[in-house]
Amino acid sequence: MDNIELVKLGQKIKFERTKRKLSQEQLAELSDISVHGISNIETGKTDVKYTNLQKLAKAFNIRACELLDFNL
Repeated sequence: MDNIELVKLGQKIKFERTKRKLSQEQLAELSDISVHGISNIETGKTDVKYTNLQKLAKAFNIRACELLDFNL
């Protein structure tokens, strides 16, 4: 993914997290991703592994492909 896509993905993940009124700590616990990892993903600082995308989708109870739909 390029930087713009990483930022958009991060924004989408933050949108889904805040929509569900979850803190980064709560999402980290639900997804088994560190708080630091969640923060880096949401700010677009790191590429997201497919396995982590699946973990996040499962935590949100949605399909992974829905996280790639950047139409907020």
